Amino acid sequence: MIKLTVKPVFVSIILGLSLFLAVVLLSPYTTFLSLSPSAGESDIWSVRRLVEWRPCKWWLHGHLTPKSNGYICVDCYGGLNQMRRDFCDGVGVARLLNATLVLPKFEVAAYWNESSDFADIFDVDYFIQHMDGFVKVVKELPPEISSKEPFHVDCSKRKGQFDYVESVLPALLEHKYISLTPAMSQRRDRYPRFAKAALCQACYSALRLTRSLQKKAAELLEAIPKPFLSLHLRFEPDMVAYSQCEYQGLSPTSMQVIEAARGDRKPWTGEVAHIWRRRGKCPLTPNETALILQALSIPTNTNIYLAAGDGLMEIEGLTSVYTNVVTKSALRTGEDFTRMHGNTKAALDYYVSINSDSYMATYFGNMDKMVAAMRAFKGLYKTLFLSRKAFAEFTYQGLEGKELMQALWKVHRDDFLMGRGSALPACFCEFEL
Repeated sequence: MIKLTVKPVFVSIILGLSLFLAVVLLSPYTTFLSLSPSAGESDIWSVRRLVEWRPCKWWLHGHLTPKSNGYICVDCYGGLNQMRRDFCDGVGVARLLNATLVLPKFEVAAYWNESSDFADIFDVDYFIQHMDGFVKVVKELPPEISSKEPFHVDCSKRKGQFDYVESVLPALLEHKYISLTPAMSQRRDRYPRFAKAALCQACYSALRLTRSLQKKAAELLEAIPKPFLSLHLRFEPDMVAYSQCEYQGLSPTSMQVIEAARGDRKPWTGEVAHIWRRRGKCPLTPNETALILQALSIPTNTNIYLAAGDGLMEIEGLTSVYTNVVTKSALRTGEDFTRMHGNTKAALDYYVSINSDSYMATYFGNMDKMVAAMRAFKGLYKTLFLSRKAFAEFTYQGLEGKELMQALWKVHRDDFLMGRGSALPACFCEFEL
């Protein structure tokens, strides 16, 4: 008699496949298998998230030591959100070195035609009060130090805790008053938790707009048709020039202003240009942005607030498809608003974006990182960064039409589902749903 010794193997395989299919079919997360919106997924926001980012519990309470080794002033340059980032990093450094923090002076570019300082943008008393227990903050220096110029310390190459302790702390102990510009590439993950806690508290809890600026921002928010998507679109001449990317099909006016902004920064050509674009280095045009929004099933009648600065090019590529687009200059035309410039206008965009029903960005700059983290802090998770890299790769492969739309849907759905980019891990912890 012949025995079928392979039967248990087949039974195991069948049972295994049955169990796998049962899990897949019964799981609420079967969106992994779809290339386009499935039943119950009317748009990208209807995809059920697997991961959310929330404030880590360890930074919600400060434990400040009473000793101070001296005073630190943070030098802040650039746009509002870059200065905010540098200041928050400086708070972390001050706590790391057990220093007292002096409120910074914002260095504003002359072409913005304004002189907004820290106290013109942020509520100073609120900041000092909410930093209590994290780092000591003073508005002014004591008389014995106020007459001195701070000793400047170059922190451009500092990476983490020991770099600052070994190289910066001796200067602080010697001079008692130093100024520094935090390193852009510093490793916050190398900080001890008490220093990271001070940074997190400063960035996401203690910095609030002044009452007058918050009132203007609230009025702007009230004027926007609801519900609405806040879209941070970056396609200004200097942005394109800095990227060193070449574009086809732009208007003669756009090409002219881009060339004027390039200076010595010539665009990449040949194979290098293809590699550069496929690495996601080229800003999305308004037309490309509209195409991705359609791929994500965002209805063309969606109310969109355009969080963007002056000089945005080729905007018709977006507004010809999405017709309900509004801007702050269209909604607020009073004399009080027209006197506002770079930093204060950027503060309006920031306020509207952290309070919008949903938020998308075509870049991953300082404002986008801050807005995404603040939205996570507030429990608002309809936040997504449009992928320049994926768009460039798919178009390089020759995808178009429905095939391109499905590929764009899949990559953005997976990003949203996993909460990628929606908060910075230095201050936020991942929670599985």
